[in-house]
Amino acid sequence: MAKVTKQSAKAIPAFKLVPAPLDEAAAELPKFKYASPEVGTRHRLGGAPDFIQADDYPICPDCSERMTFYGQLDSINDEFNLADCGMIYVFVCFGCFETKSVLQSY
Repeated sequence: MAKVTKQSAKAIPAFKLVPAPLDEAAAELPKFKYASPEVGTRHRLGGAPDFIQADDYPICPDCSERMTFYGQLDSINDEFNLADCGMIYVFVCFGCFETKSVLQSY
């Protein structure tokens, strides 16, 4: 088995993710009724997370290093709402390839 070397958290350049419906069911989903206009559009890869609550960078369970922010996924609409217009934040350790997700909401 190859030895894993410790790496500090890498910063991934920021990419805006723009969801595009892949089928008719997705295209027909209604928008949020009462959420602010940016909710549902905050998807991204890399850059810095737009934490809703306090910063919450996880530590890798294997090497104890801070994990790298990989991306965030926003709530979709009132039916597919993450808690209260929340987001899922995904982190990765590039040394160990462990992943962790964090959910935050208002």
